[in-house]
Amino acid sequence: MNNNLEKKFEEIRARFPHTEKIVYFNAASNGPFSLDVKNTIEENMKVRMAAEIDDTPTGFESAEELRAAYAGLIGASKNDIGLGLNTSFGLNVVAFGLPLPPGSEILVSDIEFPSIVYAWRAAAERFGYKLKFVKSKDLIFDIDEFQKAITPNSRVLCLSYVQFFNGYKNDLATLSKICKENNLLFAVDGIQGMGTEPVDVKELGIDVFTSGCQKWMLSPQGCSFFYLDPAVRERMTVPFMSWLSVDWQMNFTSLFKYDNPYFDAVRKYELGYYVVLNLVGMKAAVKYFQQLGIKNIREHNHRLLDRLAAYLKSNPYYRITSSMVEKHRSSILTFTCDRYKELFGEITKSKIILAQREGSIRVSAHLYNNAADIDKLIEVLDRFSKQV
Repeated sequence: MNNNLEKKFEEIRARFPHTEKIVYFNAASNGPFSLDVKNTIEENMKVRMAAEIDDTPTGFESAEELRAAYAGLIGASKNDIGLGLNTSFGLNVVAFGLPLPPGSEILVSDIEFPSIVYAWRAAAERFGYKLKFVKSKDLIFDIDEFQKAITPNSRVLCLSYVQFFNGYKNDLATLSKICKENNLLFAVDGIQGMGTEPVDVKELGIDVFTSGCQKWMLSPQGCSFFYLDPAVRERMTVPFMSWLSVDWQMNFTSLFKYDNPYFDAVRKYELGYYVVLNLVGMKAAVKYFQQLGIKNIREHNHRLLDRLAAYLKSNPYYRITSSMVEKHRSSILTFTCDRYKELFGEITKSKIILAQREGSIRVSAHLYNNAADIDKLIEVLDRFSKQV
């Protein structure tokens, strides 16, 4: 990484006040607010409190900017992007809007995050689909088992880009190829990879991609975006509708019109007016990813985790539970030990914030972290291992 890029990372780190007091390794749960996110939200609140102008256009303008921004980050067109409230929003748009024949099989992993399972379970109960679990192997999605599970009735594979509990990054390219060969729609829950692991939906042949923005994208809670490939959109029915699903040409002076055309874009699946405070916060946060580039963020995060992994490998008390294979690793690194719950308490007392997941300690390194943060964690780990 060149000096100019390192300087950019340092400058953006300085925009996160928490870095002066704590070490935060928990973006896989929630991303911290930066000063820029805080300030833009507060500015919008001041405008609303003053009530001197009608700021309705702020929502529409912000939404347009965000669709373009997220499209640019994942290699899509702006018209293929919609804004929602969470990852589940995009999943439900597809689960309830894609017409499939009764008996259709929806394939999901047996170690999947619940949002995928429950969205498709509800659709299965309503429309007579079959939710089919693909057996995992050693806590990873197994491609061989996936291929064995495919039958003539299989219609959809829905899978996480990165698994929440161990950071395993699924091989989207290979999975997409298998889906295309078997006429399966390929839907991806991108929340644990978006912002840290590059993704090009066109190049990868992804049909549906949906991601909340409150984690790695460092935005307010309750906001997301989703992508639908145009070919998928042509097959969709509208699962729900709002008055802003149609094109008013920004003319709200004559609202007794009930024959406006639907938007020929994914935005028609958005519901009504926007949570503008979230949108302005999202706009402030997405700029970091545009400035740094997701490939550079991945390199930064992996380099930090390499530093931690080198220590863990050198200390026999600890065991890494994440894959360190390059194509399957992510910005999440998990490890464990005999007394990991007690260790977790010691880490937390040291003002280092991370998480426990499925018997391991989860470290989520991100663009605001640096080598000193990793070294502080290593100090606690070293001290703990010498005490037991």
